[in-house]
Amino acid sequence: MGLINRKNHEGSVAALPSPPSSNEKGSFTDDADVARVEDGPETSLHRGLKSRQITMIAIGGAIGTGLIIGTGSALAKAGPLSILISYSIVGFIVYMVMCALGEMAAYLPIQSGFTGYANRFCDPALGFSLGYTYWFKYIIVTPNQLTAAALVIQYWVPRERINPGVFIAVFLVVIILINYLGIKYFGEIEFWLSSVKVLTIVGLLILSLVLVLGGGPDHDRKGFRYWRNPGSMKTLYGTGDKGRFLGLWSTFVTATFAYLGTELVGVTVGEAQNPRRVIPRAIKLTFWRIVVFYVLSVLLIGMLVPYNSSALSFATKQTTGASASPFVVAMIESGIGGLPGFLNALILIFVFSAANTDLYIATRTLYGLAKEGNSHRIFAKTDRRGVPIYALGLSALIACIAFLNVADDSRKVFGYFVNLVTIFGILTWISILVTHIYFVKARQAQGVEKHQLSYVAPFGLCGTYFALGFCIVIALFKNFDVFVHVEGRAGGENFDYNNFITGYLGIPLYLIMIFGYKIFTHAKGRTPLTADLLTGKEAIDREEEEFLANKAAKQGGKQAGGWFYRHFVAWLL
Repeated sequence: MGLINRKNHEGSVAALPSPPSSNEKGSFTDDADVARVEDGPETSLHRGLKSRQITMIAIGGAIGTGLIIGTGSALAKAGPLSILISYSIVGFIVYMVMCALGEMAAYLPIQSGFTGYANRFCDPALGFSLGYTYWFKYIIVTPNQLTAAALVIQYWVPRERINPGVFIAVFLVVIILINYLGIKYFGEIEFWLSSVKVLTIVGLLILSLVLVLGGGPDHDRKGFRYWRNPGSMKTLYGTGDKGRFLGLWSTFVTATFAYLGTELVGVTVGEAQNPRRVIPRAIKLTFWRIVVFYVLSVLLIGMLVPYNSSALSFATKQTTGASASPFVVAMIESGIGGLPGFLNALILIFVFSAANTDLYIATRTLYGLAKEGNSHRIFAKTDRRGVPIYALGLSALIACIAFLNVADDSRKVFGYFVNLVTIFGILTWISILVTHIYFVKARQAQGVEKHQLSYVAPFGLCGTYFALGFCIVIALFKNFDVFVHVEGRAGGENFDYNNFITGYLGIPLYLIMIFGYKIFTHAKGRTPLTADLLTGKEAIDREEEEFLANKAAKQGGKQAGGWFYRHFVAWLL
């Protein structure tokens, strides 16, 4: 574990450069920043997230229905090899994003998160646009998750018996209460919910491996049979190589959706204990989560279920719940009964956890906007537990639009909103990567060496540029099928207007907020020499020293635990 102020060979502390002066062009004290809310007892979060909580949230926090359900539609559309390629490539991109975020967060774990990094290192306009698009994404996704939870319950209780709005109200009250109780309780509850999700995925992986090897009731050793017949890649909108490529590219959207939310760790840095040790560990665990949970899952599903399976075709037409999961299809194909109901209960936990974390992200994002002076300062106020109660109140109030989704005529309109905000997830990754490029150039210009960092992105700027380029390509061509000629398409044969608008409107909104902010505030971008790398760093250094001193005092100079504890348990705690 490294501190920011590492000691050099002579034992002295390596000095960092002085912050830019207030009269420098583009400095952090320009007119665009005068409304920034200063840290204080009534505007500060509490560092109550323990190491084990951050670790488990990093492993399982972003795992949702996109993995356990969404992979089925991708398999049916393009085949097993296509989803393996797309999930692997997008997984690598996500890892690059997390490495870039981890380098900045471990250096300066500020409470405003990556919107604050965009403001400090790149451009206040980028911080403004990133913050609002990210907040908008989660105030829409939160009610959508609440609706999904109500739909999952219909597996046991039909809507004719009890209106889904009742369950939406119950779940909404519970997640508001969890978030209101403070970061200590939120972290503990999310730790156990993430643990259940991790155990569920591990259990499904073990079961899938057993079925692949012929350990199911049918004793059929499938291996890579379905990669040969019906095939490893399915054509889409064409034949031959063109059809296979379009099928492959169509799965990149599904893969991207499955990984959205991985950047959750970047939102928690302001409330993490000893973040300079915890964040690098969480980033490293992200790599293994991607490989084991995502890539291995799609590999095994592709071995168990042929893309032309009638059961898979039925599953992809379901809305949510166990019946829509390709894992359930694999169980049915192998002759296993009784597990779908149990898996449906686990999916309910997945959705509830997602709604809980989504409300947390929405609250902390609005708080970060207020801290940076980009929203009303009342949203930066916190109570004695360190909860930004006004930001929580507004985000929870907007989540009440979930009740509109109960009516069938409103559900279609609500679906358009959900499609609109999915592009904001990709734009968030793009913003983080751009900010990292500016951060690296700023620390090089201001003399901050790599050995002074707690964590350095392993692929450096090369990895960041690669991921940035791929994210831009995905953002531009993710809805390519709206331009494809499809007979009988609603709204016209050659152009899908509805999906075009909802799929791409996020990009001009994002750009309008950037340029609109610059026009109205006359804010100037940061240069490598005027990027603010130091404000708040001294206080964070002090907090870290105090935390480590208290921890050492409790241990009494003794090494905690035996060999087994240090090698197999301590990494989690």
